[in-house]
Amino acid sequence: MNSNKAAPVASEENFLYLTKAGIDTHQEPVLFMRRDCHVCRSEGFNAQGRVRVCVDGRSIIATLYIVTGDLLSHQKAGLSDSAWKLLKAKEGDKATFKHALPVESMSFVRGKLYGKVLGDEAAKAIIGDISEARYSDIQLAAYVTACAGNNLNLDETIAITKAMVECGEQFHWGEGVQVLDKHCVGGLPGNRTTPIVVAIVAANGLMMPKTSSRAITSPAGTADTMETLTSVTLSFEKMRRVVQEQGACLAWGGSVSLSPTDDIIIRVERALDLDSEGQLVASVISKKVAAGSTHVLIDIPVGPTAKVRSIELAQMLGRLLIETGAALGMKVETVISDGSQPVGYGVGPALEARDVLAVLQCTKSAPDDLRQRALSLAATLLEMGNACPSGQGLALATQTLDGGAAWKKFVAICEAQGGLKTPPVAPFQHPITAHKAGIVALFNNRVISRLASLAGAPNAVTAGIDLHVRLGDRVEKGQVLMTLHAEARGEMEYALDFYRAHLDVLHIEEEVV
Repeated sequence: MNSNKAAPVASEENFLYLTKAGIDTHQEPVLFMRRDCHVCRSEGFNAQGRVRVCVDGRSIIATLYIVTGDLLSHQKAGLSDSAWKLLKAKEGDKATFKHALPVESMSFVRGKLYGKVLGDEAAKAIIGDISEARYSDIQLAAYVTACAGNNLNLDETIAITKAMVECGEQFHWGEGVQVLDKHCVGGLPGNRTTPIVVAIVAANGLMMPKTSSRAITSPAGTADTMETLTSVTLSFEKMRRVVQEQGACLAWGGSVSLSPTDDIIIRVERALDLDSEGQLVASVISKKVAAGSTHVLIDIPVGPTAKVRSIELAQMLGRLLIETGAALGMKVETVISDGSQPVGYGVGPALEARDVLAVLQCTKSAPDDLRQRALSLAATLLEMGNACPSGQGLALATQTLDGGAAWKKFVAICEAQGGLKTPPVAPFQHPITAHKAGIVALFNNRVISRLASLAGAPNAVTAGIDLHVRLGDRVEKGQVLMTLHAEARGEMEYALDFYRAHLDVLHIEEEVV
């Protein structure tokens, strides 16, 4: 043997050590890698490419962002917060990387964009890939766009709903157990009836495991509002324990993996400011089925600037909800309500939470419209749940609220979820006054929602709008119509600039003498 023979040069292995980049990319898994690292060069990776990251038999697919400069060493790759959590990574893990295979279900999405109907196989493939984080945000945007408007028929909606249920966990509360739920299709600022309704229904011994989504295009969702009062991020088992103990909960659906693709899709819908009626129905019904609900009441507000603008559209949406629910073994009832103006005084998580507490505590400052809407919905649910004879639901709901039982139950639910908190208050507030005298004739719900969102809601929980007038009120020139709330001066100025360009937030008509 020739001892002078040169040893073979070992080829560089295709691995890097993982580090947590500390970058919040919401729910999109993102990989950060130097352009000049050996892995990036050898694999031919490019920015926005899809890369499979593998550690100890676990793997995820992430979108690649290319790093230049010294943010990362040549031996490290960074992961966004969501990718880190999804991979269950630890600092210094040795990871390998390869090109992700093309997502085959995108062929169904492309077909849908060209008018092809989604069948059961297509729906299952698409929703399965979304739940496994195989879709990039660009691909998710294509799916949301393909489903936008009225592009999904009843059969497609049912297929997507079933696929969404199958992708997550499901609660089973026992054979023959009646489980109630309610939902509002949205589009009406401040319509935060759910916490009040849940408290009234549960106080009467009925089961109501309520899960809610975060805001899509609005300044607050029920989960956003409740999070200013208690913990809504419950594990599957904790939610079960809370419901078994209190008969109800008020949780964020995304935390318990009930129809988990819903929150992924919602994130993209929010960014695009798009809603799909079929996807809305699939979202609502899949969450209710996964929660084990048997009887569901759905509120559909109708108004000139609400999400649903005509009785005819509300009736069509109602039929779609009822028929989709029936196809999955659930009884759904709908109620068409007044969507002409915001409900309550507050628009934004903390401001809406303040209104909810005022109604539950029966204070003199409680907004009466929020109280009456909540009582009406609770009354229907009490009758659906056979807690009282038909026609006596309103009396029972009112007695439960005014007698303090609903408040007591609400406190107990919050304590079981992690404790009751006091909603915070925004550090910056700015009054908006009437530019002329007259009668408040119109609220533009969409512009109000936009204004509250630009002030920072729902991410800035104290941001939003406090309304001081209602439809039909007579106002004087210079009278305060609303107060804008923000957590930063920049957001306040941003919202005020928007208001100055959109004075149609509410319309004041001069009185005819």
